Formats: sequence, structure tokens, C-alpha cells
Amino acid sequence: MIEKKGVIIVDKNIIEKYERWKNDPYFDKKTQEELIAIEGNEKEIEDRFFQDLAFGTGGLRGVIGAGTNRMNIYTIRKATQGLADYIKSHGDTAAARGVVIAHDCRHFSREFTLEAASVLAGNHIKTYIFDDLRPTPELSFALRELEAIAGIVVTASHNPPEYNGFKVYWEDGAQVATETAEAIMESINQVEEMSQIKQMPQKEAIEKELQEILGKEMDKKYMDAVLGQSLRKDGIQRMADGFKVVYTPLHGTGTYLVPEILRRAGFKQVITEPKQSVPDPDFSTVKSPNPEEKEAFTLAIQLAEKEKADLIIGTDPDGDRVGALVKDHEGKYQVLTGNQTGALLVEYILRSRRELESLPLNPLIVKTIVTSEMGAKIAENYGVDVENTLTGFKYIGDRIKYYEERGNKTFLMGWEESYGYLVGTYARDKDAIVAALLIAEMAAVYALEGKTLYDALLQLYQEYGTYRETLKSITLKGKEGMEKITSIMNYFRNKTPDHLGKDPIQTIEDYKKMPDFPSSNVIKLMMSREEWVCLRPSGTEPKLKIYAAAKGKSIQETDEKLQRWVDDIEKMIAKI
Repeated sequence: MIEKKGVIIVDKNIIEKYERWKNDPYFDKKTQEELIAIEGNEKEIEDRFFQDLAFGTGGLRGVIGAGTNRMNIYTIRKATQGLADYIKSHGDTAAARGVVIAHDCRHFSREFTLEAASVLAGNHIKTYIFDDLRPTPELSFALRELEAIAGIVVTASHNPPEYNGFKVYWEDGAQVATETAEAIMESINQVEEMSQIKQMPQKEAIEKELQEILGKEMDKKYMDAVLGQSLRKDGIQRMADGFKVVYTPLHGTGTYLVPEILRRAGFKQVITEPKQSVPDPDFSTVKSPNPEEKEAFTLAIQLAEKEKADLIIGTDPDGDRVGALVKDHEGKYQVLTGNQTGALLVEYILRSRRELESLPLNPLIVKTIVTSEMGAKIAENYGVDVENTLTGFKYIGDRIKYYEERGNKTFLMGWEESYGYLVGTYARDKDAIVAALLIAEMAAVYALEGKTLYDALLQLYQEYGTYRETLKSITLKGKEGMEKITSIMNYFRNKTPDHLGKDPIQTIEDYKKMPDFPSSNVIKLMMSREEWVCLRPSGTEPKLKIYAAAKGKSIQETDEKLQRWVDDIEKMIAKI
């Protein structure tokens, strides 16, 4: 888009794409009416058509609507045709293994699922579709269980309700790795004409055995695998009668499995927040269905206060992230950060395994480069190796595969600061179902010892130091926003400051050229091994993320450092 003397001139190619979608009879009437309604709105036209919705780190994610830069049945068809072509390039055996598809409760999730299935069937690739919404980690499990070649989850995780997405998984059960994602992206880009897209109606696909519906049988296998990660069933049994858990699925997929898992594990006092137990694509009771935000737990806190609950657990719409609230010494519910929950789980799992004499040879824990160092410090104390990966659980899944193939390390747990955890190897993506089980179990075991999770966290601070973290997100939408984010990253890459506040920067880690890591647009300013600020464009939203981690002798001292550093970064960004 060019602005000349107050007049906006939209690129000719953008206008051509807009006109084609508006007039080509291939596109349905509702789509064309939506585009006619924005005629003359150059900025809106540009935003919808300046690019094809990018197939990013794990697939597509964007605002639902008409246009090449939106989530709709046409972008779904194109992406699926590209995926089908990539699968077929691996031969008939790969195609015969099929693709598993799951979806959440978002607007058009079921429709997008059926569109993807119809394209795969049109390419003679079998699909396995769940009969209703299911959590993302169950897709990962089912893919492995069925030995499928690939998987798809239609979801936008905890994004606002106007979003949806299309995540792609490969045969190991993890989201597609960088090289595979790039190959699929290239295959999608070769789908230049809608005439290249092949489809088959659902009825015909079922008749030809190219579509199979998955239901409770797969649920049972998945839940059995999750329950197999429990470490202290005796602790649950001893506390079951009096220990109360309030759970909220935030209108998402966890509503079907988390309460059932907790009850099957032995918890008798599981109280589900009723309004948020109803799947709702508008997430009408919350501003954002994000378990990272305390506001999302307002109704759950009210219920917990009424019931005098010991613990609150919440999962995001697609059931791969989990948040927990615990009582402090004043009896108020406090949100545990993703880093705090991760550190508590590391301590609980390693302590329990050591006491039960079930630590395997060469145990391994994997975390991301923007995750707190406290969990790593705890693991080190137990003699357990810790590895760092880039942000994104697919990289953790890749390490599981790497060591399974070599047999020289045993994966115990992976986690990331954004409330994602996996214990065990039955799945290859973060799993809020298993995390909810182990958080509840951990809280019950500590209660048996006369402690809350808040007490346990303070004890970790006392033993290892006060580790604290923060995250600041700057939203920059549209083409101009993308260009602004690029300018900011280039600035810090080429003109890195010497200090943040009064604290010197010791080293700079540029993950576009870090050895032993795939190239990634991430910059980490290191004040020390355990203290840093990291800048990273989001892979799923139009945001620049600023992560910061610090260690101190007290919460106040540590938080003051974090505030200094983030304030300084924001001042620099304001001048770019």
C-alpha cells in the first residue's frame, strides 16, 4: 500500500486478487457478499489480500473471514491440498497410513475439519475424524496409536474468538519440524489454481473406506496412557475424601476428559465450573480463554471460595495448556506462572521417582530457551540432564524422537513457560490433561505433608534462589505491523545495547546463527547464565514478545530488576 498526498493506493496485485474472489463463481455467495461489503475500504482490502495466510511454525492461524490472509474454507482447502501432495510424494505406503484430524469448539472448526477431510479423500488419503471436539494432545496420541502418516488439529489455542487455525503433525506425533514445515509450505505454494484442489463428498469417502470416525474407544486408550503417568496414587487415595479441586475448561475441550481423569485417578471432590463447562466458540464468560491470565479464573475463584477448594485448575480451549491457582498464607488464591508450575513439577517428579527408585538411567528433561532456569537448577541437583530448545513444543517432541532413536537418554518431562507440559512419551505435544492430573496429585501429596503448593514454591525459592520471570507482548497488526517488528529485531541485532538499566549485558545470543539450533528470529540479551531478556516475534499472533528472567534474594528485588529491564527495552523500541 502506498500513500500519496493523503490518497491510499493499493498494490495492483492485491486488487486483482480481491476482484477475483469477489467475482469468481468458485467462491460462495456469502464470501462474495462479505467482500462486496468492504468495497472502497482500501486498508481492509490490503489486510485481507496482501499475502496468503502464512504457513508458519506448525501451520496456519489467523482471523476468520474472506480473503487470502484469512481463515476460511478456501485457505483450508489449499493448505490441505499442499499437505496431500507432500504426503503423496512419500509414496503409496505413506498415503495409505492416513491422516488423523481433531478440532476444538471454535467457529467453523467442524466445517474446516470436514473440508480438510474431503480434500484428503479426494486425493485417496484416508482420514480418521473424531466424532466431536477433542483436546490437541489426544490427536498426537491417536496419530501414534493408529500409525498414521500425519495429523491435523483445527484450533487457535487460546487466541480470541475471531481466530482459528490449522496445525499439522507428522508421523512421530509432534508438530512438523522446520524442514518438514518448509517442504509442506513449498507444496502449498505450488497450489496456484483452485482447479488443482481435489475433493470427495463425505458420504462417498465413508463408502470407499476413506473416512473413519473415532470415539470413546480412542478416548479410553488415551486416558489409560495419561493415568499411567501418575506417581503417587496412594497419596491421592489418602486425601481423596477431603481434598477439593475446582476445574474450569474455559469453554473448551478439556470439559470431556479432565474431570473424568481426576475421578479415575481417585479424586472424589472434583467440582467443575458449570457456566464454563459448556463449549462456546465466543468464550462468553471471559475476556480471553487463556489460563495465563487471572481474569479468566474469575468464576472459578468465586466457586472455589464458596466450596473452600484446595486447588483451582483451568485448561485452554484446545486442552494443551493448563493454569493453576493455589492458596497463599492469607487464604487468597494466587496464580502460579507457567515457570513456577514447571519448577514444582520437576521437583515433585524427581523427588517421587528417587524415593520410589524409578529414576531411569540417563534421565532427561527438556525446556525452551525462554523458560526459567529454576527447573534446570532443580534437575541439576538431582543429577538429571536438561536441554534447551527453541520456543515451540515441536522442538521438545523432536528431542524425544532423537533420543528414542539413539537409546542413550530417557525423556521424563518437557515444559515451556507458556503453561505447556508433557510427562511421558505417549504423546509428542504439550498435554493439559496429564498436567492437570499431576498438578492435582502433587497438591494432594503436599497437603498430606501439611503444605500447600504455595509453601512448596517458597521452599524452592529458599533452597535455590528467587527466580522470577515476566512477559510483555506488543501487538502490531497488519502489513505495517510486520514491517515494524522486522525493524525492531534488526535494530537489536545490529545495534545491541551494552546495558539494560544499570546492568551490563554480558553476551548476546542471536538464534539466527546459534550453533546446534535451527535458525530462528530470536535475540537473547544475557546479563548472566540465569538472567536475560529475550525478544521474539510470535509465530501465531501479530505480536512482538519480550521475555525477561531474573534471580535475586527476594521477590521485590527480583521483580524490580525485571521491571528495569523491560522498561528500558520499551524505551528503545519507542525510538525505532
